[in-house]
Amino acid sequence: MKPEFNEDITIGVIGLGYVGLPLAVAFGEKYRTIGLDNNPRRLSHILDPDILHSEFDNQVLRGILEQDITVLEKKSSGLKLTDKISDLKGCSVYIITVPTPVDESKRPDLTPLVNASRDVGNILKRDDLVIYESTVYPGLTEEVGVPILEKESGLKYNHDFFVGYSPERINPGDRHRTFKSIVKVTSGSSPECAEVVDKLYSSVVEAGTFKASSIKVAEAAKVIENAQRDINVAFVNELAKIFKLLEIDTAEVLEAASTKWNFLPFRPGLVGGHCIGVDPYYLAHKAQEEGYHPEIILAGRRINDSMGTFVATELIKEMLRKGLDLRKGKVLILGFTFKENCPDVRNTGVFHIYQELKAHSLEVDIVDPVADHYMASNEYGIEIGQGLSEINMSEYQGVVVAVAHEIFKELDFSFNKGQVIFDVKGVLPQPNDFLRL
Repeated sequence: MKPEFNEDITIGVIGLGYVGLPLAVAFGEKYRTIGLDNNPRRLSHILDPDILHSEFDNQVLRGILEQDITVLEKKSSGLKLTDKISDLKGCSVYIITVPTPVDESKRPDLTPLVNASRDVGNILKRDDLVIYESTVYPGLTEEVGVPILEKESGLKYNHDFFVGYSPERINPGDRHRTFKSIVKVTSGSSPECAEVVDKLYSSVVEAGTFKASSIKVAEAAKVIENAQRDINVAFVNELAKIFKLLEIDTAEVLEAASTKWNFLPFRPGLVGGHCIGVDPYYLAHKAQEEGYHPEIILAGRRINDSMGTFVATELIKEMLRKGLDLRKGKVLILGFTFKENCPDVRNTGVFHIYQELKAHSLEVDIVDPVADHYMASNEYGIEIGQGLSEINMSEYQGVVVAVAHEIFKELDFSFNKGQVIFDVKGVLPQPNDFLRL
């Protein structure tokens, strides 16, 4: 059998997080699309009219939503959301966009991907196409995903069904670099399948596509995108530590160096989130399975993972230098997300700041009006304040501006009367006597 491109299709998107939802909306504008998420809270969040989605226009979502699958079946396009895998039985294309995190030992946790593969395998039919978008190490799609699909369906790979891989490139919270405006890497389990996958994405991605020569190449391309950025940020983070010892302002050094045309303008800071803080471990894991120990990749991870502790330690040192009593110390952390103007708190480096300060018996409050407070409470057991107007910053001996939310730039820091303020990302106007990386 050979896969063929057909515009009269129904697409199932498994996982409606920051990757799956924009994808489902984009495909729903052109094709019949069913989005699956097994978290009822996530579905109610998506449907809440007061929630502003960062990666697409809410009006587009409202315009294509269908409440009933039977109504959707009679149309050529539209989007139905569900928490029942059985609702996807009529699909001929399945796109898996579930998370691929790491466990406490920094090893790949494939549980979501394995479960999604089993679910799809149970309803897979002849001539169906399964596309993985989750970030993985090179080879994982065909080594882990495909055998599960074969076992659960009883069908034969590349004969009865086909597989593609098209790595996600969503930038959470970014309304400029959206799903449609980012070039999409595509691949397939055969040349014919690769062509079908490429045509499918080309039909909705305005920026165009790049067809990789194999699934492995596409998997590797994705994982090194974030590993490269992780290493570059680790380099400037290490510079920040060195220049701190030399009593040199890192920002001034980088500004001077940036006058050279080929200097890369990375800045020090906390590294976390769904990709940069995770993907390098997937590549390292695969390398170690093959008998190679990746030194630069893991060294970069160690440096970046240490930055939260470094910020907290430098804050404490400055508090002691100013003669502040740590036994009565109270610190305010502004921001808890992994990046600015985005509600995502996964793998946030701010948590390491919090942990280190608490380890020194300091009282710590966190305020972030942008963060997903449910996720912060569920994942970290931390209750985060939402309102800025209620804060009396003069009652804190230390303040850490940990995330560069736009809303923080409006705050008045003229209260400063001997407190220590650490402006991690250079949010506040310069010059001032605040600490910064």
